[in-house]
Amino acid sequence: MIRKGMVRGIKPECVKEYEKTHSKVWPEILERISNCKIKNYSVFAQGDRLFSFFEYHGANFEEDTKEMRNNEKFDEWEKYHKHMFKPLEGQEKDDGWIELKEIFRKD
Repeated sequence: MIRKGMVRGIKPECVKEYEKTHSKVWPEILERISNCKIKNYSVFAQGDRLFSFFEYHGANFEEDTKEMRNNEKFDEWEKYHKHMFKPLEGQEKDDGWIELKEIFRKD
């Protein structure tokens, strides 16, 4: 199992809309996530930042996430939210979800 933490900037005026869409995630998106062996997926908001955490339970993360994104509904979901994001401090453009380095874990 691989644990992933990621961060992304969001426009403060879009947080409520982002929360609303994530209170009713499209079934096709939830199915894609599960089929790609991702479990315990959470997204947290704080000010103009989003933090996500999930566990990957497969053997090839790159291939599985590529397969997850190779879908019309998933593409539609991503495009729907694209206008909500903004670059993080020090970035010139929004680079999507940025993977964080795990520095501590207590199981």
